[in-house]
Amino acid sequence: MEEKEQKKGKNKYSIIIPTYNERLNIALVVYLIFKHLRDVDFEIIVVDDGSPDGTQEVVKQLQQLYGEDRILLRPRPRKLGLGTAYVHGLKHASGNFVVIMDADLSHHPKYLPSFIKKQLETGASIVTGTRYVKGGGVHGWNLMRKLTSRGANVLAQTFLWPGVSDLTGSFRLYKKSVLEDVISSVVSKGYVFQMEMIVRASREGYHIEEVPITFVDRVFGSSKLGGSEIVEYLKGLAYLLVTT
Repeated sequence: MEEKEQKKGKNKYSIIIPTYNERLNIALVVYLIFKHLRDVDFEIIVVDDGSPDGTQEVVKQLQQLYGEDRILLRPRPRKLGLGTAYVHGLKHASGNFVVIMDADLSHHPKYLPSFIKKQLETGASIVTGTRYVKGGGVHGWNLMRKLTSRGANVLAQTFLWPGVSDLTGSFRLYKKSVLEDVISSVVSKGYVFQMEMIVRASREGYHIEEVPITFVDRVFGSSKLGGSEIVEYLKGLAYLLVTT
C-alpha cells in the first residue's frame, strides 16, 4: 500500500476537457475534480473551440481562483472536431498520465480515483470507463438512445473484436506515451475518434483495463449527437473493419 502511494505521488495527471458552449457546466466540473483529487498532482487543460456563450470567460475566472498552473486554457478559433481537440490538448500536457473526459457532467469526476487506483494496481496503459459491465449504466437516456448506443457497441464488438466492452465511451485514462503513440495513427476526427483509439490500442497489444461508470445525460445545454454523427459512426466502423 505504501509503495502504491509513493508511485501515486510521483505521477502527474493532465486532464483534457474539450468544450463548446459549456459555460453552465465547466465550473462545476472543475470544482468536482478538485474535490475528488485532493491528494493527486494534476492539471486541467480546457480546449475550447470558440464558444460564443462565454465559456472562456468562466475558465479565466476559474484560473484566478485555482491558479493558471492548475487550469490551462488552450482555445481554438472554431469547432475543429473532438479528436483534434485531444491532439491540441496533448501538446500542452505536462503529466505522465492523461485523462480525457467530457465537460457536460456526463462523466462524473468521482470516478477518477477509481481510474487511478486501477492503473496503479494493474500497470495498465489505458483505463477506460464502461457502461456495459456490472456496476455501470446510463441515466437520463430514453429507450431509443439506449438502443442506439447499445447497438453501436454490439456492431463494433461483432466486427472488430476490440477486447473492451464500451468502445464509444470517452472517459479514459492513458499513459501519456501510449496516447501519443496511438493518436499518431488515428485518422478519425469526430465521435469515431474514441472507437478508433481503443481499437488501435488493442491491436497494438497495449494493456487495457475497465472501470464501471454510470453515464449521466447532460443537465445543462443540448446534446451534440445527431443523425450526422450516426452516419459518421457507421462509416468509421467500415473503415476500421478494413484497416485494422
